[in-house]
Amino acid sequence: MSKTALQFIVLSVVLVLAQVLVFNHICLFNLAVPMVFIYVIVRLPITMNTNQVLTVGFLLGLVVDIFSDTPGMNALSCTVLAMFRRPILRLYVPREEDLTRPEPTLQSLGTAVYLKYLLTMSLLYCSLIFLIESFTFFNPLQLVLRVIASTVLSMLLMLGADSLMTPHSEKRL
Repeated sequence: MSKTALQFIVLSVVLVLAQVLVFNHICLFNLAVPMVFIYVIVRLPITMNTNQVLTVGFLLGLVVDIFSDTPGMNALSCTVLAMFRRPILRLYVPREEDLTRPEPTLQSLGTAVYLKYLLTMSLLYCSLIFLIESFTFFNPLQLVLRVIASTVLSMLLMLGADSLMTPHSEKRL
């Protein structure tokens, strides 16, 4: 097993445990719920096969569903997120040769492109999960506020996780 695969397995276990034990119990102002476990899908290498990415996304969502008592909502949302990961990245980076590393990170994409990529991925996931959860447009303002607040909170926490994941030798001053 390669070092990268082992790192992603450890990252997945840590983020799923953090999501299930801590972040699922946080709801700021009755709106924002942080969804940090999707960081695993965001950081998967570009060189990974599409079937592998979809499988990882589904299994990641399924594990969170099992421990969160959400019947299939996270599995569906993570699978859709995994499916749209490469097209979203191609919106901001037209050629994969422009990447300095196979993983989409702050250093490999640059600050502006990475923030747009992370915002789009977070917004897509939060929109899907809250639409599936409410399954109605009865209160559209509440739905939009939940999506926006959760997207911003999740994005900030994933940026924090990204700063922890970056080796000190790669950090810029």
